[in-house]
Amino acid sequence: MAERRVGPLRRLLDGAVPDREALPRYVAPVPKAIEDLGLRLGWLVVAINLAGTAFGFWYYRFQFGLEPALAWPFVPDSPVATLFIALSIAGWKLGHSREWLDALAFFGCLKLGLWTPYTLLVFQDAFLASTPLWLYLFLFFSHLAMALEGFVIHRYSDFPVWAVAVALAWYGLNDLVDYFVPVVGTYHHTTLPIQPIVDGVIEHVVPAHQYVAAGALALTLLATFLALATRVKKLEARA
Repeated sequence: MAERRVGPLRRLLDGAVPDREALPRYVAPVPKAIEDLGLRLGWLVVAINLAGTAFGFWYYRFQFGLEPALAWPFVPDSPVATLFIALSIAGWKLGHSREWLDALAFFGCLKLGLWTPYTLLVFQDAFLASTPLWLYLFLFFSHLAMALEGFVIHRYSDFPVWAVAVALAWYGLNDLVDYFVPVVGTYHHTTLPIQPIVDGVIEHVVPAHQYVAAGALALTLLATFLALATRVKKLEARA
């Protein structure tokens, strides 16, 4: 009997993926078929996120020039989040998952994936006045895709409490220096088109600063709740 030839695309899509546990929709909102596809195309997803990381660092080039070097780790939030998810998926594909990295990836994708569209909508007029429409739409939908891919991590990560604590510590620290206690100079959140720059210093005007801070804090709390809820529901499903 002749051996059936399998094309490269079929071989790619036939890769094994972790079983989906019986989790409530609020912690696993992505349909199983999409989760499976994303996991089978894991290396493509890694490549896309690494490209997004490179683009993000390019996008932040202007703000890097305004911030002291000591503050640079806290500036490129979205590129760091896409780097986290790229490394998380790559670690799973290679059989070397790290729970703390998975938690960081989940927090980053959910928080920045939703904070950016929120900010783009709240300050829509200012962004559209200074940003080409294609770039505005790209930023909006690419960040929503980040939030979507974050909800796939539960398939290969258990979100232990200590790993959630690591992610909360990092993103909580980011919130502090971005909106409340800057490391050096002024606050370090992503610049907004309504913020004037005076003598090379970004002016954080009120109430715009309060709006973006409120969104960031709310999403940090949401990510914490969902990560811990995922942990609990996984343990309940296995009991």
